[in-house]
Amino acid sequence: MTVPSDVDARWLRCYRPRPASAVQLVCLPHAGGSASYFRPFGAAIGSAAEVLAVQYPGRQDRRAEPAVTDLKTLADEVFAALAGRLGRPVALFGHSMGAVVAYEVALRMEAAGVAPVHLFASGRSAPSRRGADDPRVRDDDDVLAEIAMLQGTSAQLLADPEVMAMVLPVLRADYRAVEAYRHDPQRRLRCAVTALVGDDDPRTTLDAARGWRDHTSGPARTRVFPGGHFYLDGHLETVAAVVTRALTEGSGRDS
Repeated sequence: MTVPSDVDARWLRCYRPRPASAVQLVCLPHAGGSASYFRPFGAAIGSAAEVLAVQYPGRQDRRAEPAVTDLKTLADEVFAALAGRLGRPVALFGHSMGAVVAYEVALRMEAAGVAPVHLFASGRSAPSRRGADDPRVRDDDDVLAEIAMLQGTSAQLLADPEVMAMVLPVLRADYRAVEAYRHDPQRRLRCAVTALVGDDDPRTTLDAARGWRDHTSGPARTRVFPGGHFYLDGHLETVAAVVTRALTEGSGRDS
């Protein structure tokens, strides 16, 4: 069994260790999100994979650390944290901002000769499809308007000034990192990619989600679920079944 290093212990959370699982599923959260967002998802996945949730700096037990303001630098750090865990196959699941970070981590893995078995890009337009629907966050009012629109934070928390004082700096940093990100059109994955999207997502259209097929020479699929940007919250079991099936049966290009 792999013994976590000090580095990956800071970055990776395994709420339900499953060392006998054939695949490790590394989950990367959205802007402002933390590793604990994926605790219920890890339970829903069951024994199909050992779920490792990434804890970005600046939140929860890492709140004293400055947030990383460049998504490619963040991907470098996540890849370094995974270095000691690449003895078993790795799949990547990223939601929203996390999908972009997961994509960049996948590129680094393939360049190092340890390709992921699958990339699941959830709630995020393909890197080549960014455009007018991307948020433009200039101040705290913009941040609050954005997270209210995405409906991922309760109105009670949004109205709590102490909570907002803790989370707003991280949200500002994350949104600015997303806005500044540019993908390298010369780089393309070889692994299987599944895009997942809510049918009422105000930021990610079905066409923009399907654009992920242009970022791999491997199999590509798109899966649509009822709901908005945080469709995952209401469909944990269904999404877990889709992920499990893809990991155990493989996938073909159908989108």
